[in-house]
Amino acid sequence: MGHVRGVAPMYLVLLAWGYVVVMMAIAETMSPNGTLLGALLTLLLYGVGPMALVVYLAGTPLRRKARRRAEASASAAPDGRCEPPAAAEAPRITPVREEP
Repeated sequence: MGHVRGVAPMYLVLLAWGYVVVMMAIAETMSPNGTLLGALLTLLLYGVGPMALVVYLAGTPLRRKARRRAEASASAAPDGRCEPPAAAEAPRITPVREEP
């Protein structure tokens, strides 16, 4: 399927937690003492905030791997070799000095 090991269960947990938070917000709205503002705060503080934090923390290894890959490709020469180009080498023939 192409998933990284352990990523698919994380999405399942996030989906389930999102369902629970939406049900909590609906219960907040429908209760006699509940308000729409309370439901909105429930969605933000119990749902969006923690879920965003979990996704960010879970994606840290992938971002680190991508950064290392980018640094490795930036350090290589444009033609794919790791050796410096010939123009950067010291000249092997000593130049002839002319008298003024």
